[in-house]
Amino acid sequence: MIFLLIGLAAGVLSGLFGIGGGIVIVPALMLIADFQQKRATGTSLAALLLPVGALGAWVYWKDGNIDLRAAGFIALGLAIGVFFGAKLVQHIDATMLRRGFAVFLALVAIKVWVG
Repeated sequence: MIFLLIGLAAGVLSGLFGIGGGIVIVPALMLIADFQQKRATGTSLAALLLPVGALGAWVYWKDGNIDLRAAGFIALGLAIGVFFGAKLVQHIDATMLRRGFAVFLALVAIKVWVG
């Protein structure tokens, strides 16, 4: 369930801000699911597999750094979340959207820096 929620959050944020794997999924897997950096990155690439991460995911797969189950649920959440995020962003003022994105990035940066 946690992986589905990570995918859903990444999907909504992707629809809102055009972001996903590097700024949402990887930190979420590290901070919430207690994944190590390589496993988080490999799993994120697997979730975003076609066409974005296919070659990178293959390299991680060969080294055993992908959790396919987690990647599948993240991909499902992304598919659903990006739809709703894209619909939601149509009703948000551009200035508020930019400020919200800045706050989100700052919070992620602080969390990664501190812990």
